[in-house]
Amino acid sequence: MPRPTPVPQTDLHSRGSRERLARMVVQLLERWQLSAVDQATLLGLSANSRSSVARYRRGEPLADSPDLLARAGHLLGIHKALRIIFPHDLDLAYRWVSAPNRRFGGEAPLAIMRRHGYEGILAVRRYLDFERGR
Repeated sequence: MPRPTPVPQTDLHSRGSRERLARMVVQLLERWQLSAVDQATLLGLSANSRSSVARYRRGEPLADSPDLLARAGHLLGIHKALRIIFPHDLDLAYRWVSAPNRRFGGEAPLAIMRRHGYEGILAVRRYLDFERGR
């Protein structure tokens, strides 16, 4: 029996991959209509690092940081789950992070991600992955 062809792995440490990832993440955070401070916070940067977000917006690659790359991946995973859960209402998919949610005690998922950082991002992603799988 022939072996399946392996799927090529993306090298997230290559400059080109980090440039594409920066474009996608910045675009997503803008579609979520987040302030520059919130964008920096979700990426694990200090609130004063708005200049880093601006550099990413101009096309510079994300820093080759495991934390930053993981955060970017989880934020894109949240977006993917929302697109799957709300395939016919993209406006809702983009508004969802800022809307109050019973699952989070009436708080918006964005508030959870802001307050708890990486763990908050993981909590939101796990919740959406669970909902998507139901």
